[in-house]
Amino acid sequence: MYFDQVIGQDQIKKQLLDGIEQKRIPHAQLLYGATGSGPLPMAIAYAQAILCSTHEVGSAAYKNCAKRVIEGNHPDLHFIFPVNRRKGINRPAISKDYMSEWRSFITDTPYGSLYDWLQHIEIGNRQGNIGVAEAKEISRALSLKAFESGYKVLILWMPELMNSACANALLKLIEEPPSKSVLLLVSEDFNQVLGTIQSRCQLLHLPPLTEEVLSKALQERNGLEPNDSILLSKQAQGSYTKALSLLDNERMATTFEAWFIQWVRTAFQARGNKSVLLDLLEWSDTVAKSGREVQKQFLQFCSEIFRQAFLLNYKTPELVYYEVQDKSFKLKNFAPFIHNHNIFEIFESLETANYHIERNGNPKSIFTDLSIQLTRLLHKKK
Repeated sequence: MYFDQVIGQDQIKKQLLDGIEQKRIPHAQLLYGATGSGPLPMAIAYAQAILCSTHEVGSAAYKNCAKRVIEGNHPDLHFIFPVNRRKGINRPAISKDYMSEWRSFITDTPYGSLYDWLQHIEIGNRQGNIGVAEAKEISRALSLKAFESGYKVLILWMPELMNSACANALLKLIEEPPSKSVLLLVSEDFNQVLGTIQSRCQLLHLPPLTEEVLSKALQERNGLEPNDSILLSKQAQGSYTKALSLLDNERMATTFEAWFIQWVRTAFQARGNKSVLLDLLEWSDTVAKSGREVQKQFLQFCSEIFRQAFLLNYKTPELVYYEVQDKSFKLKNFAPFIHNHNIFEIFESLETANYHIERNGNPKSIFTDLSIQLTRLLHKKK
């Protein structure tokens, strides 16, 4: 990926290019930003600029070098990313096992999310992680002699998913890096990255994309009309990934909306009515049968709808973009129940549920507990 293929982030592009030109390339950098802001495409474009810097820009050699980087085939470029073993395989999985899938992923969907990646490699409900078995691969990759460019670049996507053993091995490499090696950590949840790793890397934050930049990208890359791209860029909240999800995932949005409406209606009716509690248990069972990544996406969907209701309740309709498809559910009628005396507790409950889902908690128990909390919170006085 070339820098001009990375959406927005012009100031960061200039900073990285200036560093290459001045031959001031830090050996360990942590690029971080929310999903859809572009940390992974930025890291790949940066790697391409580093590894191809010995060739004249625009020459056949430069284009050939860039092509191999973009496709993930350059001998001096290495990747580590979250994986899990496939069914029937007992040994720990490592990134090398999924390199073919990874190459197609970064070529076709460089702005793909962790959920997109795990769906791409079809590991079912199992979550991705970076285990201790990767430590040897990281050490081996960085200890190799550079084949072409003089530099070796390793991109580690999602360092927040490393276990402690892998993280400790990485710390040693950061403190005593092999010559001419560049380690690019790419995070979408900075607060979950170990502080010991943060403190040893040069930090580079990618902010959310502006609505103008996002709207332009949707027109140029996805063929949207200006009015449609403007509306979608408002909904996407600075994330190109979310914009694509909103564009391509209408079926799932319909499912999420149906789950949400059933949930809040049942939770509201359940207070003091034990028979309705059975309906909440059935609802929890339904959601629990979906995959964990789908459950996490649903919790994010719920968080956004509660936020929209809150904004509507406090007379800021210009910030409300979501249009409920189910005509029997009116967001303006629901909005008065979401106010400053319960919204923060609702968000906290959703975040806690997401935390436990990520750590392989029992989804039926998690959603049942969340439903009971919502029953109380919806009846909390304004």
